[in-house]
Amino acid sequence: MRNFLIIILAAMTLTGCGEYQKAQKSTDNNYKLDFAKQAFKKKKYVQATTILKDVITQFKGSDKAEESLYLLALSYYENKEYDEAGAYFKTYYDRYPKGKYTELARFYSGYGYYLDSPDVELDQSGTIKAIEELQAFLEYFPHSDKVSVAQNAIFELQDKLTLKQLQNAQLYYNLGTYMDNNYEAAVIVAKNAIKDYPYSRYKEDLELLVLKSRFQEATQSIESKKEDRFRVVIDEYYSYINNYPDSPNRKEADNIFKIASNHVKE
Repeated sequence: MRNFLIIILAAMTLTGCGEYQKAQKSTDNNYKLDFAKQAFKKKKYVQATTILKDVITQFKGSDKAEESLYLLALSYYENKEYDEAGAYFKTYYDRYPKGKYTELARFYSGYGYYLDSPDVELDQSGTIKAIEELQAFLEYFPHSDKVSVAQNAIFELQDKLTLKQLQNAQLYYNLGTYMDNNYEAAVIVAKNAIKDYPYSRYKEDLELLVLKSRFQEATQSIESKKEDRFRVVIDEYYSYINNYPDSPNRKEADNIFKIASNHVKE
């Protein structure tokens, strides 16, 4: 019985391969498109993309060109080849700005880049591209049923960019005065991140780092600059506790304020 099942499965595999080879060699574009549709349904995305890349050029100028191009992009998307998918989705919505699948093409283009967004330690060009594509989708289709999905993806991507900036600012902070005033650099990076992503969940971490950087800068300043710089520390302290009065880091902030106050004349 087991051997019989193996023979049946082998025959089915050979039949499937034979049909694929037949589709590849066929000059009937309608047959090829039908085969690609069936391959897509069976999740044989490599077969679908191979056939569709051929027929989209053959269908150019016909009604089936639009469907073929969208299905090609979607096949790449389902196969998790998001760069290729994004390129073909873009070709689709540029070529058919009011097409049957334009809304979905714009959404999946951005969402594919979101799914493929690199780890925070790596270059974030792909993350930025995902945000741009998803924001464009929201601008073109503000009433789509996929708006909330796109918005949540954008927030997550922005948090990733914010975390990247937080790590950069922390690196400057850790360098201290090594070869330069790296505390000032930490403040600049952190404040730019707060400005760019004001609703990020890392905003408090950034503001605390600004306070700590200003404190370290003041502490390590020459005597003639200390009082003015500690006044800046106090200003940052009040800004921080105003935004986060119940922060778990309140004790650390209060200690910074206490030391800074001792260096400032009434």
